[in-house]
Amino acid sequence: MSDAVTRAAATHPGLLASLDPLLREWLPRQRWFAGKGRPVTGFSLVAATELLPPGGTLGLIHLLARAHQPAVPTQGALPHPGDCYQIVIGVREALPPRLAPALIGHLEEGPLAGRTVYEALHDPRAAAVLLEAIRTRTRIGPLRFEGDPRQRIREGLVPRRVTSEQSNSSVIYGDTFILKLLRRIVPGTNPDLELPLVLSDEGCPRVPAPAGWLRADLDGLDDPYVLGVLQPYVRGATDGWELALRELAKGEDFTAEARALGRATAEVHTALARALPTVTLGHTQVRLLADGMTERLDVAAQAVPALRPYVPGLYSAFRALADLAAEGHTWTAQRIHGDLHLGQCLRSPSGAWSLIDFEGEPSKSLAERRMPQPVVRDIAGMLRSFDYAAHSATPPAPEWAIACRAAYCTGYAEIAGRDPRTDPVLLRAYETDKAVYEVLYEARHRPDWLPVPMAAIRRLSADAAP
Repeated sequence: MSDAVTRAAATHPGLLASLDPLLREWLPRQRWFAGKGRPVTGFSLVAATELLPPGGTLGLIHLLARAHQPAVPTQGALPHPGDCYQIVIGVREALPPRLAPALIGHLEEGPLAGRTVYEALHDPRAAAVLLEAIRTRTRIGPLRFEGDPRQRIREGLVPRRVTSEQSNSSVIYGDTFILKLLRRIVPGTNPDLELPLVLSDEGCPRVPAPAGWLRADLDGLDDPYVLGVLQPYVRGATDGWELALRELAKGEDFTAEARALGRATAEVHTALARALPTVTLGHTQVRLLADGMTERLDVAAQAVPALRPYVPGLYSAFRALADLAAEGHTWTAQRIHGDLHLGQCLRSPSGAWSLIDFEGEPSKSLAERRMPQPVVRDIAGMLRSFDYAAHSATPPAPEWAIACRAAYCTGYAEIAGRDPRTDPVLLRAYETDKAVYEVLYEARHRPDWLPVPMAAIRRLSADAAP
């Protein structure tokens, strides 16, 4: 870009080797680390870039490193050469007490011997460097800090780290912007940047338009790594999950919000269909789709004995979809959100809904996440989210979920011109597939939550295939 600031990047031989023993202990403890339950056996360097020279009071090193781990015996080997993680490392002589939770460790050897290294996103001084680099569109070695010239980024916005992080990390700047740094990095076009840019060009107001982004251009790769996205911060917004639970606790009706959320979802789908290609799914494609759902059910039933009595009824949902396709029925597929639920939606103080986090399911490849799919997949995810919220209440409120489902579909139809409930075979198949996924996830990670998807499994297995 013509106004980009280019700076040289310096790296130190032996840096990763000196960090290796510290990162082996620190990395698996992070919530965003994907390889939990398996030891880290080593690291290989992808890129190390100095953002601030480590010789001063504060050094800042941007690190891309692959973590090597033993393969999962039941799932085959990890894709070679292992998951690549993004870590922004701060370097100080000693940490002030406020940064103690960010400690990675003290280095006894290597180019930073005698210094303390830590997770820099905890440090407002370090986080400010990232925003300034985007604001000035700086280039440092392989790193490209870029932005939308139509959006002005003021100097001096005060950063604060978002503590409720999951698979990524975020920093809010002055209640004006939020920077989402991706943690597990893969090369290619990331939908978390791609789709909001597309929707911005379409003039869709339901998704905050990216103001800036960070990429890495690495030798030997045709596609850059997308490392982070800066978007306007929706001040005073409440995410849909928190809002739903709050209204449930007060015994308040949520159908007006569910209907508005359905309209917002349809606006996003309609804009994506205008901007990006759509495809028609015929017999062959739908049979493969149904086969994939069936295989996932088989895997889940093998792992979760409680699911097995319901397998015959669940199979019928997938058979009904394949049978309808064999009769000549077709469906349209397009780009979608890919991981839609109440927690991916924000309600502003004005009452407007926004959709966020277009990354898709992190466990899937970028190619899978970017494939056109029926919009019903997003809709099924939201319907399951209403069910989760209802079963989180004390006592559970299944009638609340039923009312929200109806209102959401009604709102969707008001914009899209078609009610998802008019295609019950496709909707049931996707809801069933989602519930099966939830059963496997909860059994492995949150056994106390297993009754929530199991209630849906009982209902879906009892539904007669239309």
